Amino acid sequence: MTAILDELRRRSTDPRRRILLTGAAVVTMDPGLGVLPRADLLIEGDRIAAVGPDLRAEDALVIDVTGAILAPGFVDTHRHAWEAQLRRIMPDVNDLVEYVTTTLAGIAPAYRPQDMYVGTKLAALTAIDSGITTMLDFSHNSRTAAHSDAAIQALVDTGIRGVHASMRPHFGEWDGQWPADLARLQATYGSELITLRLATLATGEIAGPDLAYSDRLARTARDLGIGVSIDAVFGLPSSEAILGWAKQGLLGPDVALIHCTGLTPLAWRAMADTGAAVSLAPTSDAQIGLESAVPAVDEALAAGIRPGLSIDVEVALASDMFTQMRALHAIQRMRAVNAAYGTGQAPTRIGVHDVLDFATLQGARTIGLGDVTGSLTPGKQADVLVVGAEDLNNMPLNDPLGTLVLGSDPRNIDAVFVAGQVRKWAGAVLDIDLAALREDVRASRDRVLAAARHDGT
Repeated sequence: MTAILDELRRRSTDPRRRILLTGAAVVTMDPGLGVLPRADLLIEGDRIAAVGPDLRAEDALVIDVTGAILAPGFVDTHRHAWEAQLRRIMPDVNDLVEYVTTTLAGIAPAYRPQDMYVGTKLAALTAIDSGITTMLDFSHNSRTAAHSDAAIQALVDTGIRGVHASMRPHFGEWDGQWPADLARLQATYGSELITLRLATLATGEIAGPDLAYSDRLARTARDLGIGVSIDAVFGLPSSEAILGWAKQGLLGPDVALIHCTGLTPLAWRAMADTGAAVSLAPTSDAQIGLESAVPAVDEALAAGIRPGLSIDVEVALASDMFTQMRALHAIQRMRAVNAAYGTGQAPTRIGVHDVLDFATLQGARTIGLGDVTGSLTPGKQADVLVVGAEDLNNMPLNDPLGTLVLGSDPRNIDAVFVAGQVRKWAGAVLDIDLAALREDVRASRDRVLAAARHDGT
């Protein structure tokens, strides 16, 4: 395995490099290709060149992955990455108000640019470790241009496919540079791996009207040619806002609405009619209790919208996509059976293919990258997972979809490729000085919490 890694590294700078992964079960998530029980995948440069049985490629580095599943990398459509050094600091948070008061009002103002870097880097490396190759960082602590620069540099340094969704902080002092600074960020950092979006909130209830999505913010995004991600889409106030946006022409496929719990049927119809995207946060909605506390998968599907999935806040939640898929799978099927119980009606249940579709192809579409990643489709970027299907917790391989969704966890991610570059190999994320990272994370956490306590006194 070391010799193969050495060869992968040697070829990493060759834009014409060819890597042939052979002998695996291939879950493409491409509607036309489906699941291939035993096949090969050819990477050329940063793209998928071919998928199918018995491929041949001259001069390719051939890697036998028999006993594994090849799958597209997961897509996290919404995570507040800067908070990562505060992981599980409030595991039993009772509601949104408690989260906002403690984290956004109490701790966030103490963050320096270096703390933004450390938290975002930790989140991105953890994402790669668990098979998330694309992460939208809803960076809502952009107090200065330097804070934004630090957050984006962390994405660059980890090699993840990163989407920096920039938003000014909810509370505390800041430089007033947002949203104008988005133009500089796009010009400075925009690349094949780093894209930008405008981040905003649905209404002014949490932090005032300036943060609520509006014609002004929509124009900013459209002038830059970037998408919009709208957080805190909850209940009747957001439902009324959605109807207003639809009338103003502010919704479309380039706009993603996050959470979407407790919305009215009219709001869902407006979202469907305009082609708006939806990002669900299954564990966040259920565990923290956001509005109805029920992930809005049934409402989305009834409206004809296939959502993406998100991690949201690690201060109270798990960091991986497997947890999101399983939580949504279980919650929806429980509710479907419960609703039909005693009625004689057949429950309408989603399956493992649905939640894997949400975590990959639909996630990519939700954040404007559907033509880039999300499936093992020839021509797309080579964001590929090699998952151990014969590991102790997965053997024997009977159903690749079921194994990915219900059996696997981060320990089974043997290798991760992002744009054809190896980022995890033999079960370990590459190019990390773990001891140094641990020291940086602890030092940042301790300093931030001490500063927040001091400022609060």
